[in-house]
This record gives sequence, C-alpha cells and structure tokens, in this order.
Amino acid sequence: MHELSITEHLLNDCIREASARHASRIRVIRLCIGQLRGIVPDCIQIYLDMLAEGTIAEGARIESETLPVKVHCLDCGSEGEITPHHLQCPHCGSLKLKLLSGKEFYIKSLEVDIDGDKSTASGNGLE
Repeated sequence: MHELSITEHLLNDCIREASARHASRIRVIRLCIGQLRGIVPDCIQIYLDMLAEGTIAEGARIESETLPVKVHCLDCGSEGEITPHHLQCPHCGSLKLKLLSGKEFYIKSLEVDIDGDKSTASGNGLE
C-alpha cells in the first residue's frame, strides 16, 4: 500500500518536470529501483493509471530497472553483489557488511511529447 503515496509523489514530480519542459504528454516514466526498496513496479503502474486520469500523464507507462544490492565487506575488504536472501560477503562469507547500494529509488528519465511531437531530450533526465 506504500506504493500509493510513492506514486502520488512520483506523479507530481514527473508532471512538474514535464511541464517545465512544455511537454504536452508523458508517455513513459523510467524508474531505477534498488532490490532492498520493497517497491513493486506493477503496483506503481496500477496507482499511476488511477491517479493520472485527466493529467498529461494519463496513459503513461512505467518501465523499471532493478538495481542490485552491493556491499563492502569490513572483514576482507572486498566489494560485491549479494541478494536480499543471502546477506553474506560473496568472497569470505562474513556478515560484517557495509551497504553500498540497493535502496535507490529515482526517476531515470521521462519520454514525453512536446507540442504533439514525440521528443527525446536525454541528458536532462528527460527523454
């Protein structure tokens, strides 16, 4: 259920950014979501479909990229990827780990129409 609140903020941010670029429609919202975040992209899509009615984001599609959990081992000094179900250093098996990534959640890019034309303006977080 926390996806509802997340989607409300996401939608507001996307509309604000797209409007600042004079976009007439948001087609795709690309997200990066860390494995430890506990966010279900399908739930975001369902809430977006509901919340975006009557806005420039109506009909927008969510595309998501899942980011791995990366850690630094405080015992052996190695860095590596782990899964949320196997929380040990992949090199020495230690449990003394410093989290480097895996909790991210951000908008990677937007695909929008500007003045009725599909626009790609990458490099600014907007495609």
